Amino acid sequence: MSFDPATLTFTSDGLIPAIAQDAATGEVLMMAWMTAEAVTRTLETGRVTYWSRSRQAFWVKGESSGHVQKLVDFRVDCDRDCLLVLVDQTGPACHTNRRSCFYTAVRAGEEVELMTPVED
Repeated sequence: MSFDPATLTFTSDGLIPAIAQDAATGEVLMMAWMTAEAVTRTLETGRVTYWSRSRQAFWVKGESSGHVQKLVDFRVDCDRDCLLVLVDQTGPACHTNRRSCFYTAVRAGEEVELMTPVED
């Protein structure tokens, strides 16, 4: 059965959340948005492509930073309204230069920073 992005459930803005996970370690790296076209581009090129809501433009992860996400596996959740992209991540995934965007925890009511930025 061939995959059709039109079978996905997008928001009223035409977006679907995509969670990036390191294929080797299982670490959750980031969450970003995709459009149907970003899904198609990701599947066709093997380079994860997102939709920037602030710039209203496509962005291929790593095209300016060099912190590339190569697609390893593409998964659709049971409700077809969220994606999981398993990736081979080069360098930090977060724009703050941390391995993961999920570097802050709330413990005993306090925010705790779990990782520092990677040195260039």
